[in-house]
Amino acid sequence: MAKAKTRRPTTAQPAPVLAGAAVATDAAPKKRTSIPQFISQVRAEGRKIVWPSRKETWITSVMVFIMVLIATVFFFVVDFGLARLSTWLLALGS
Repeated sequence: MAKAKTRRPTTAQPAPVLAGAAVATDAAPKKRTSIPQFISQVRAEGRKIVWPSRKETWITSVMVFIMVLIATVFFFVVDFGLARLSTWLLALGS
Protein backbone atom coordinates (compact mmCIF):
# COMPACT_ATOMS: atom_id res chain seq x y z
CA MET A 1 0.00 0.00 0.00
CA ALA A 2 1.27 3.46 -0.87
CA LYS A 3 1.59 5.97 1.89
CA ALA A 4 -0.56 9.09 1.44
CA LYS A 5 1.47 12.26 1.17
CA THR A 6 0.62 15.01 3.58
CA ARG A 7 0.63 18.52 2.30
CA ARG A 8 2.71 21.00 4.24
CA PRO A 9 1.80 24.65 3.98
CA THR A 10 4.59 26.62 2.35
CA THR A 11 3.12 30.03 3.16
CA ALA A 12 0.95 31.42 5.88
CA GLN A 13 -2.62 30.50 5.08
CA PRO A 14 -5.56 32.52 6.38
CA ALA A 15 -7.63 30.96 9.10
CA PRO A 16 -11.06 29.70 7.97
CA VAL A 17 -13.82 32.23 8.52
CA LEU A 18 -16.78 30.98 10.49
CA ALA A 19 -20.13 32.70 10.51
CA GLY A 20 -20.31 35.10 13.43
CA ALA A 21 -16.81 34.30 14.67
CA ALA A 22 -14.13 36.94 14.99
CA VAL A 23 -10.85 35.91 13.42
CA ALA A 24 -7.60 37.42 14.69
CA THR A 25 -5.07 38.42 12.04
CA ASP A 26 -1.35 38.84 12.51
CA ALA A 27 -1.02 41.55 9.86
CA ALA A 28 1.18 44.47 10.75
CA PRO A 29 -0.48 47.89 10.74
CA LYS A 30 -0.15 49.75 7.45
CA LYS A 31 2.46 52.48 7.25
CA ARG A 32 0.92 55.91 6.83
CA THR A 33 1.86 57.94 3.75
CA SER A 34 2.49 61.67 4.00
CA ILE A 35 0.60 64.05 1.70
CA PRO A 36 3.68 65.05 -0.39
CA GLN A 37 4.64 61.39 -0.77
CA PHE A 38 1.08 60.55 -1.82
CA ILE A 39 1.07 63.34 -4.43
CA SER A 40 4.42 62.14 -5.73
CA GLN A 41 3.07 58.60 -6.08
CA VAL A 42 -0.03 59.86 -7.88
CA ARG A 43 2.09 61.84 -10.36
CA ALA A 44 4.32 58.79 -10.95
CA GLU A 45 1.26 56.66 -11.71
CA GLY A 46 -0.12 59.41 -13.95
CA ARG A 47 3.06 59.30 -16.04
CA LYS A 48 2.44 55.58 -16.69
CA ILE A 49 -0.87 56.24 -18.44
CA VAL A 50 -0.85 55.43 -22.14
CA TRP A 51 -3.57 57.36 -23.93
CA PRO A 52 -5.13 55.86 -27.06
CA SER A 53 -4.42 57.50 -30.39
CA ARG A 54 -7.09 59.34 -32.35
CA LYS A 55 -7.38 56.35 -34.72
CA GLU A 56 -7.83 53.86 -31.83
CA THR A 57 -10.47 56.10 -30.28
CA TRP A 58 -12.33 56.35 -33.61
CA ILE A 59 -12.24 52.58 -34.23
CA THR A 60 -13.40 51.82 -30.70
CA SER A 61 -16.25 54.34 -30.98
CA VAL A 62 -17.42 52.80 -34.26
CA MET A 63 -17.29 49.32 -32.71
CA VAL A 64 -19.41 50.49 -29.78
CA PHE A 65 -21.93 52.10 -32.17
CA ILE A 66 -22.20 48.87 -34.19
CA MET A 67 -22.72 46.80 -31.04
CA VAL A 68 -25.44 49.20 -29.88
CA LEU A 69 -27.19 48.81 -33.24
CA ILE A 70 -26.96 45.01 -33.04
CA ALA A 71 -28.34 45.02 -29.49
CA THR A 72 -31.14 47.39 -30.52
CA VAL A 73 -32.22 45.14 -33.41
CA PHE A 74 -32.01 42.04 -31.21
CA PHE A 75 -34.14 43.48 -28.42
CA PHE A 76 -36.63 44.95 -30.91
CA VAL A 77 -37.11 41.53 -32.54
CA VAL A 78 -37.45 39.77 -29.17
CA ASP A 79 -39.88 42.40 -27.86
CA PHE A 80 -41.93 42.29 -31.05
CA GLY A 81 -42.06 38.50 -30.96
CA LEU A 82 -43.08 38.36 -27.31
CA ALA A 83 -45.74 41.02 -27.86
CA ARG A 84 -47.22 39.05 -30.78
CA LEU A 85 -47.06 35.82 -28.79
CA SER A 86 -48.82 37.33 -25.77
CA THR A 87 -51.49 38.92 -28.02
CA TRP A 88 -52.09 35.57 -29.70
CA LEU A 89 -52.28 33.73 -26.37
CA LEU A 90 -54.72 36.27 -24.93
CA ALA A 91 -56.86 36.05 -28.12
CA LEU A 92 -57.12 32.28 -27.63
CA GLY A 93 -58.69 32.79 -24.22
CA SER A 94 -61.44 35.14 -25.35
